[in-house]
Amino acid sequence: MEPFTHAFTSLALARAGGRRLPRFGTAMLIASGLAADLDYASYLSGPGAFLRYHRTVLHSLAGSALMAGAIAGACCALDKRFPANNPVQGKTCAPLKFAPALAVCAAGAAGHLLLDVCSGVGVQLLWPFRARWTGWDLSANFDPWILLLLVAGFLLPLLFGLIGEEVGERKKGPRGSRAAVVTLALLAAYLGARANLRGRAVTLLLSREYHGRVALSAGAFPESATPLDWRGVVVTDNTIEEVDVPLGPGAAFDPDRSLTHHKPEDSPALDAGQKTAAAEEFLGYARFPLASVGRREDGYRVEVHDLRFASGDTEPANVFVRIDLDSGLQVKQEEFQFAASPNP
Repeated sequence: MEPFTHAFTSLALARAGGRRLPRFGTAMLIASGLAADLDYASYLSGPGAFLRYHRTVLHSLAGSALMAGAIAGACCALDKRFPANNPVQGKTCAPLKFAPALAVCAAGAAGHLLLDVCSGVGVQLLWPFRARWTGWDLSANFDPWILLLLVAGFLLPLLFGLIGEEVGERKKGPRGSRAAVVTLALLAAYLGARANLRGRAVTLLLSREYHGRVALSAGAFPESATPLDWRGVVVTDNTIEEVDVPLGPGAAFDPDRSLTHHKPEDSPALDAGQKTAAAEEFLGYARFPLASVGRREDGYRVEVHDLRFASGDTEPANVFVRIDLDSGLQVKQEEFQFAASPNP
């Protein structure tokens, strides 16, 4: 998810916690709910670094635990350096303890991980012990419905509070606490509904034939603004098919309208390209890899793309690998490229 969704999710958690939060509670939730996205800075080092570090190091369980501990420790040090005073009783408040601070930061980091597991390419939860991607494909990186829900849950209590003050109502407890709990419950219900829709889409994809070809495996990927429309990718014996999967009332699914991508025939150039370190690393990332082999004057060019990304998708996560071989099938160059701006 993008940063605004993470920030408003942290605010909802803070409001739901209300007076139970320790000092700096809201700040700790927001900081820990956003910190994992610092790995986006790897984009500046190129597609290879982005592939290796984005949603890996800081999005793993180990990295999240370290970040939560660091943020909690920093807040405890800040509390010790600037202790809070009770202006009513004239007494110094109890110092911030590390254990509750860590619990708050862990909640913020867990919220971030859960949203990113549900969206985009997923995360490497078990890094560095296991380089495996975990993703549920329930939402795009930007889901306007989720952001709208969170913003409404944040602003409506403020509006109703102002109206209540105008009519002279007495304030009861932290404003927006109940609304935040309802907002988080609705968010969970929305993601649960998306999980049900994705399951229906995959079942539908696997139940049909595509130009006479039997489906071997399939994936369904969400469209950002339309929860009932999904993009399907189906693997057959010798093709990969792309097809729209409408799930709305009365919508008709037509497998014969799929876009067909033919898998390349086995060749020495393809075999040499796929054995390179870059290709093997990419194949651990790609969900639906499709290779192509092109003949050049001085050898061959092998490229492998991931068809989980639609044609024209310009998000940074849409990376592909390119291997140039000489006429003797020796590797001349292997590199990653952003699909948004490939080199010729």
